[in-house]
Amino acid sequence: MGNAPQRWLFVAFVAASALSGAAHAGLFDDDEARKRIDQMRAEVADVVTRADAISRNQLNFANQAEATKSELAKLRGQIEVLTYELEAAQKRQKDFYVDLDNRLRKLEQPAVESAPKAEPAHSDPAAETRDYEAALGLLKASKFSDAATGFTAFIKAWPGSSLQASAHYWGGYALSQAKEPTKAAELFGKFASTWPSDERAPVALESQVNNLEAIKDVKAARAALELLAAKYPTSEAGKRAKWRLKKK
Repeated sequence: MGNAPQRWLFVAFVAASALSGAAHAGLFDDDEARKRIDQMRAEVADVVTRADAISRNQLNFANQAEATKSELAKLRGQIEVLTYELEAAQKRQKDFYVDLDNRLRKLEQPAVESAPKAEPAHSDPAAETRDYEAALGLLKASKFSDAATGFTAFIKAWPGSSLQASAHYWGGYALSQAKEPTKAAELFGKFASTWPSDERAPVALESQVNNLEAIKDVKAARAALELLAAKYPTSEAGKRAKWRLKKK
C-alpha cells in the first residue's frame, strides 16, 4: 500500500504528458488549418478578381459589339438613302435629256424646211430616223459605249440630217459617260463651234472643259473655259465658268 501514492503520481505524470502532447498536436493542427484556410481564401479572392475582370471585359466587348452594330446599321441606312438619291438623280437626268431632245427636234424641223440642206446621196428618211432612234434608245438604256458608236455612225452616214446637232451633242455625252474623254471633248467642241446658237452650246462647252481636264490638257481646258465665260456670260454654265476661272 505504501507504493500507491507513487503509482498515482506516475499515472498523473503520464496523463499530464499525454494531455500536453495532445494539446500541442491540436494547436499545431489548428495553425496548419488556419494557414490552409487563409491560402484558400486568397485563391478564392484571386479567382473572384479574375472573374470580375473577365466579366467586365465581356461587358465592354458586348457594349462595343452593340455600338458597332448600331453604327453599321446607320451606315447601311445612309448608303441606301444615297443609292436611292443617286438613282433618282440619274432618272431625272435621263428624263431631262429625253425631254430636251424631243423639244429640240421640234425646233429643228422648221429650220430644215425653211432652209433645206443638201440631201445625202442615199437619202432615206425612214432609215435616218431609225438609226437616230436606235442610238438614242441605247443612250436611254445607259448603254453609253454602244450609244456613242451609234451616234458616231449616224453622224457619218447622214451628214445632211436635221438631227446632226443632236447626234453630236448626245454622242459627246455618251462618249463622256463611256470614259472616252478625248473623243468626247472633240465632239462637244465641234458641236459648240458648229451650232453656237443652240441652247445646249454653253453646256457643251462646259462638258468639253471637263473632259479636257480629265485628260490633263490644262491649256485647252482653260481656253474653252474662257470662251464659255466670254461667249455665254449670262448662262448658268457661263456663270460657273467665270467662278472657276477666279478659283484658278
